[in-house]
Amino acid sequence: MWLLLPAAASLALFAWLLTLHDTAAAGRVYAAYGGVYIGMALAWLWAVDQIRPTVWDLAGVTVALCGMAIIMFQPAR
Repeated sequence: MWLLLPAAASLALFAWLLTLHDTAAAGRVYAAYGGVYIGMALAWLWAVDQIRPTVWDLAGVTVALCGMAIIMFQPAR
């Protein structure tokens, strides 16, 4: 429970930092954040909570990271 305050502060700081990006690139920034967040959540689950992700968990994070890559690395307009 004691981690709630620093975690909330970190999340608020990160959200504020996301607002500093150029508006045209905001979608790509949020896509990158989402993909990395999902991957790190599963890594935390495995490393810290000692719960091994299922095949479905890994498939889901793979789909999310592929979606992130499509958005992030689209050709310049």
